[in-house]
Amino acid sequence: MGAFGLYTHIQANNVRSALLLAGFPLLLLGIVYALTLGLIGAGYLPSTGSVGGNLGLALRFMAAGAPLAIIVSLVWFAIAYFANTTIIDLATGAKPVTRQQEPGLYNMLENLCISRGIPAPSLRIIESEAMNAFASGMNQKQYSITVTRGLMNALEPAELEAVLGHELTHVINRDVRTMIIASVFAGIISLIAQILFRAVQFGGLRRSSSKDGKGSGFFILIALAVAALGYVLAIVIRMTLSRSREYVADAGAVELTKNPDAMIGALRKIQGASIKLEAPEAVQAMFLENEPSGVMDLFATHPPIAKRIAALVKYAGGRDVPAVDQIAAPTPIAPTETAASAPRPGGPWGAKGPWG
Repeated sequence: MGAFGLYTHIQANNVRSALLLAGFPLLLLGIVYALTLGLIGAGYLPSTGSVGGNLGLALRFMAAGAPLAIIVSLVWFAIAYFANTTIIDLATGAKPVTRQQEPGLYNMLENLCISRGIPAPSLRIIESEAMNAFASGMNQKQYSITVTRGLMNALEPAELEAVLGHELTHVINRDVRTMIIASVFAGIISLIAQILFRAVQFGGLRRSSSKDGKGSGFFILIALAVAALGYVLAIVIRMTLSRSREYVADAGAVELTKNPDAMIGALRKIQGASIKLEAPEAVQAMFLENEPSGVMDLFATHPPIAKRIAALVKYAGGRDVPAVDQIAAPTPIAPTETAASAPRPGGPWGAKGPWG
């Protein structure tokens, strides 16, 4: 049964985080076992001369190397846990800003947080003309919301407030924590898959021509299959939260601002923006907008913006204004402007939508 409502979505994220943490060691051991078979087949590890003997030998190698693999994973996770904000800042060029530097933006975020009775995350800005935003952090001390300068320049105050509400909902729902855990694990799996593929690529021919290469082709095929599976798993793990998290965050923005039109207007202006924000794939999965095209739609971490807008129109009572009609220049952010002056139509909570 899918999650419905914001509270059950939070609970579902907690379960996903726990499953990732519990299941990853088992998944890692399976990949290490395949890696060992690949190294035997490629000639980097000794062979017993028989298929059955090599299967048992790989199992013993895996058991011997398991503690080291788990320790490396724990160290990697610890680094990500304590330094994820710094790593993301370095990868995206985000810079912390103070209230004195961006009073309007600070007031918007603080007013939204006051309405929910929660501490305000820190604010960061990326000096880029790209139009995007994201939330990050593993705990209350690390939570932050980042927006680009291009987004601030392009959106009306009410639209920018809706975007902040969207990202704040990701923080409240703990989407950001689960995404970081998933990204760390996906990175480890991708690294092991690359090692496995390269070991087979450079050692396969040498091994197949040797005298004790019985069964090496079989092991190499297993290794290549597991390497390909590792890449697919890395993509799937990044999608652990499922596309529904963006619908839920859009609904959360409406709940916070009582203004579905503002969220729709922001999505319309962001849709198809020509300038893309450069960042690693794991960080792009956290963006407000990350809409691939063509065959990559199958692996998208976000639903199409058109569907998100349609959901806001159908279930939140919003009005969709085509982007071509949005020709007025955005109004400068006023330090005291909040959602209090925004239209307050009926929210999506009376009807079952994609978030419920």
